[in-house]
Amino acid sequence: MSKKDNVLLVANHASSDLGYKLAERLWLPFTEMERKYFADGESYHAFPKSVDGKDLVILGVTHDDSSHQELIDLISGGRYWNAASINVIIPFLGYSTMERAKHNTNEIPKGITRTRQIFRARPNYVAFVDLHSEAVLHAHAGEVRTKHIWTDDLVVDKIKKSGLTDYVLVSPDYGFSKRVARLASLLNCPHTAADKDRYDTDKTIVSQVSSVVRGKTAIICDDMIRTGGSILQTAARCLEAGAKDVVAHATHLVMAGDSMEKFRGGLISRVIGSDSYPGRTSDDLLDVYSVAPLLAEVIEQHLKI
Repeated sequence: MSKKDNVLLVANHASSDLGYKLAERLWLPFTEMERKYFADGESYHAFPKSVDGKDLVILGVTHDDSSHQELIDLISGGRYWNAASINVIIPFLGYSTMERAKHNTNEIPKGITRTRQIFRARPNYVAFVDLHSEAVLHAHAGEVRTKHIWTDDLVVDKIKKSGLTDYVLVSPDYGFSKRVARLASLLNCPHTAADKDRYDTDKTIVSQVSSVVRGKTAIICDDMIRTGGSILQTAARCLEAGAKDVVAHATHLVMAGDSMEKFRGGLISRVIGSDSYPGRTSDDLLDVYSVAPLLAEVIEQHLKI
């Protein structure tokens, strides 16, 4: 029996589409969980084949409460049925912007507490894609091996093949500027950062952008687009500073509420991003690439298959 024959790939329901893409890249079958839902709201899960002695790979976004709980159930189920190892890949981590509690607020930092719940289910290995904050990597007692998967190579390849020319990368704030500088060095292009202040939970104000964008295509880069407010404000400042076109890029295309309609308002011509968030596919606005090739490489290196 080869090492690859001992790997069983499953996913929570929200990650099934990405799971099939990942299985194709790994030359492995994708194993659909057996699921049923009872009248009282309880859910039933079963592995359709034995996981005893298998290297179990679980793909699971945690973008909502149901997906978070299902991921914990799958980890716990693998432990219960004696999987040889339990290896978790989280393409998008929910509550990832809540990695710390503000002083005297009594708020719960769910980015940390929910990730801690995942670790306490006792997986052997957990990998995250383009985290908002690496603080969550340390939300365990040292018994879980963790990895932060950066998508830099995928992003650079996508931008190079996008048909865009004469561009400058723009960070919507100074907090993300190091990542943008790294991408700019790989693309051999200029970069800058906008001045941004947050004054409420989902509200920011962007005051200005450097004139380096004048006459160029501005590519605004961030880890995620949630409501899109700061991205759109940054786009407006870029156009005011003389940019000839504005494109947005984010790994995680959350696009909450009416953000899709806002982005179709004309400030941004295209939104580039990955399929890490469930349900995101290319259309007249979105230009979506898959993280499956990168995740396949990570799994192959980790399990040595």
